[in-house]
Amino acid sequence: MSKAILVLNAGSSSIKFELFRLVHGEPEPELSGQMEGIGAAPHLLARDSHRKVLADRRWPGPDVSEHVKALALIMDGIGPAIAEHEIVAIGHRVVHGGPDLAEPVVVDAAVTEKLRALAALAPLHQPHNLAGIDAATRRFPGVPQVACFDTAFHRHHPWEADTFALPPEFYARGIRRYGFHGLSYEYIAHSLAETDPDLAAGRVVVAHLGNGSSLCAMRGGRSLDSTMGFTALDGVPMGTRCGQIDPGVLLHLMQEEGMSAGAVSALLYGNSGLRGMSGVSQDVRALSASDRPEAAAALRYYAYRVRREIGALAAAMGGLDALVFTAGIGENARDLRGEICAGLEFLGIRIDAARNEANAPVISADGTPGDASVRVLVRPTDEEGMIARHVIATLGLQADASPGDPGNAKSQKAGTALG
Repeated sequence: MSKAILVLNAGSSSIKFELFRLVHGEPEPELSGQMEGIGAAPHLLARDSHRKVLADRRWPGPDVSEHVKALALIMDGIGPAIAEHEIVAIGHRVVHGGPDLAEPVVVDAAVTEKLRALAALAPLHQPHNLAGIDAATRRFPGVPQVACFDTAFHRHHPWEADTFALPPEFYARGIRRYGFHGLSYEYIAHSLAETDPDLAAGRVVVAHLGNGSSLCAMRGGRSLDSTMGFTALDGVPMGTRCGQIDPGVLLHLMQEEGMSAGAVSALLYGNSGLRGMSGVSQDVRALSASDRPEAAAALRYYAYRVRREIGALAAAMGGLDALVFTAGIGENARDLRGEICAGLEFLGIRIDAARNEANAPVISADGTPGDASVRVLVRPTDEEGMIARHVIATLGLQADASPGDPGNAKSQKAGTALG
């Protein structure tokens, strides 16, 4: 029976999952999928590593109303495909690690308590990440779980990129710029280092553009700055989130228009961004197909803000060697990529229209130094694969060893690090 790692990425109404076999201490994808529509119209879809459908099932109505039941149905649905695997560890994407959790940790009661205390900083994600941990604990009692944080990759920013212009005691209390999407950025840094180490050593802006969007400045594979801040609201506009906003607007809404904190939160997190501006959808595909002027205006604003942040992050690094697009919008929205890059010629960015239309791995135009000198790449991200690597490193896993084996000092240390 081969040993395997299960990776879970639990959202408000979905659980994404991927199973990795341990092969010589490396994760090999075995199957992946998701249960979406939890609490509404649940749908389970799973495929093996060759894209063959292993499970495709729907349930009528909101019968699957919680993550514990959803995970049980997932495991029942893919049971035959994993019968020959022993799940020896479970990895979780957790959005917020706060100021203290700067690397993956084995989940225990103390870690769980710390993560619950951070829920207010990531209300769209943290409670559901914790629900996934709880579901896995019940389904796989005794199997070690590792929490991997979206904030961890950014925890080595210089102070000036981390702080707000507030009295120092606020920074000491944890009110600082954390940055998010770190697992995605870390994977891109890892991928670049493997395929183009010279480029990875340089100055790279990565644009993780999806329903949640942010950009990261990386030099030598390390994060120097990011557009997201204290929460995942800051930076560029997103599917339903506003991005950067003058805090005076929030004071005005509460003091002059009588909106409660809850109403402002609902506005900023759930009815702003592309959906709020367009009145149509948060989906770029729907906006691109719409003939409503508000839809076109929302996309134009999105492209402008992303373009603006590329320039700002290049300035933070003193120049730019490469721009990488990743995540759902970044990897697929050709027209939007083109609009984002238009006007960045002063940085050395120029897109080849045919390459961009073909979603080629390199979409920048050929040119002489000083003319289209910045390489523009399209790279798929793999947060689940990055989590699997962290689980292996944190627990010291090998293909022929379980995390609880005697002598596994790394696992024993990790399990008590925050106890």
